[in-house]
This record gives sequence, structure tokens and C-alpha cells, in this order.
Amino acid sequence: MVILFAPSEGKRPGGELPPLELSSLIFPDLYPQRRSVLELYGALVGSSSNDALSELFGLKDPSEFERYKTPLESAPAMKAVLRYDGVAYDYLDYPSLPPEAQEYIDRNVILFSNLFGPIGAGDQIPDYKLKQGSSIGGFAPEKHYRNHFSEALDEWIGEREILDLRAGFYDKFYIPKNPPVTLKFLKEGKVVSHWAKAYRGIVLREAALHAIGSVEALMVHAFEGLEMIDCIETKKKKEIVYRIV
Repeated sequence: MVILFAPSEGKRPGGELPPLELSSLIFPDLYPQRRSVLELYGALVGSSSNDALSELFGLKDPSEFERYKTPLESAPAMKAVLRYDGVAYDYLDYPSLPPEAQEYIDRNVILFSNLFGPIGAGDQIPDYKLKQGSSIGGFAPEKHYRNHFSEALDEWIGEREILDLRAGFYDKFYIPKNPPVTLKFLKEGKVVSHWAKAYRGIVLREAALHAIGSVEALMVHAFEGLEMIDCIETKKKKEIVYRIV
């Protein structure tokens, strides 16, 4: 089973690994397509006004910009699943997982970076900042990655089942060829949004801890604090509905 996961606006700074090598990321044959995006980003960061950087980064205080001005090719790297720092990643708590569970995530999870596109959870990336939905000087990275990486993703996934834990925005990067399984979380009958991030992290953590390898195994797994109440299947996807208890 392949798991698709969203990034986070927050990032952990620094890193202890050597600087980025684009050819080391998943889909090395598409290295030129990533490089073109990063070159645009680097040129914009290096030459833009504070107003333009504010829009690019999604930050208001210019004193925060300096952190993201280090050229990507010389900044230290960190495993992608550790780089991101948000609600879902807090509940995933990757550092506390045993080695075999970390390996499960590194092997089976694809993250969708607003800047780097689809990357493996174990790929190594530098610190960066690109607000969700921001263009890079008029260039739309999500459209670029959808056009150039969808076929490679379909081939990599093959006939494996797909658990899509991304937020809806990331459909702009990739819509799986095979109908995925998605999750919906209800609290008192209403769909939750912010806390859905937490439960996506919890589900991914449990999947890694128990080496869940199929949708069938996922559906029979007892997640603490969740009760499965429905499974809605259409031509486009299968949606498992959980009640938060």
C-alpha cells in the first residue's frame, strides 16, 4: 500500500546532512524538471523586494526572511519527514518510532512539497519556505509537477492500493490513476478540518507501527479514539468515514 501525505507550512530549521543533491530524490530521471523549478525559486528569493518575498513565503515580518535566503544547493539537508513541522507531523512523531516503522514510512510514503513536488518521506531536503498556492514569479509549481510527474507516480505505484491522506489542495499536484482510499473524520456529526490533520498523523503512525499493507487491514484496525461508521465507494475513490469518540 502506498500512502500519499501532505507537507506542512512549518519546517524545522537547519540539518546535519550534506546539501541537497537533486538527483538523489525519488524519480531521478525527472531531475531537470525539479531543477527548473528550484532555479526559478532561487532567482526570485535572491532578487525580490520584501513585498514579493512576503507573498512568496507567506510571512509578514521581513526579519523572518533571512532564514530562507541561503541558496538551496548549499543549505544543510534533513530527511523530509523530519523537516516538516506541523500538527500531522506532531502526531506522527516519526523520531519516536522504532526503526522498522520508520523504514515503512521511508519506503511507502510520498510527500507533496509545494517546492520540490512529489518526494519520498526519506528523501533529504533543505529548509525552504513557499506558501501553499503561491506562484513563483507567475509560475505555478503544482501544475508543473502534475504535468511532468503524474506518469512517473502512476508507474511507481503500479497496482498497489493507495491511501490518500493529503488535504484536497494537493489534488492539484496529482490525481492517482487508480481510485484511492481517503478518510473523513466527524465530530458530533460535523466534518473536522484542523483536527483532521492530527488524525491523519495518527493513522499514518498506526499504519507504520503495525505494518498495515492493505486497505482491508486498515479497515479492520482499531484506531484509538476513532470508530468507523461508513465506507462510501464511487468510481473516483473509496472514502472511509470515522467518528471521533
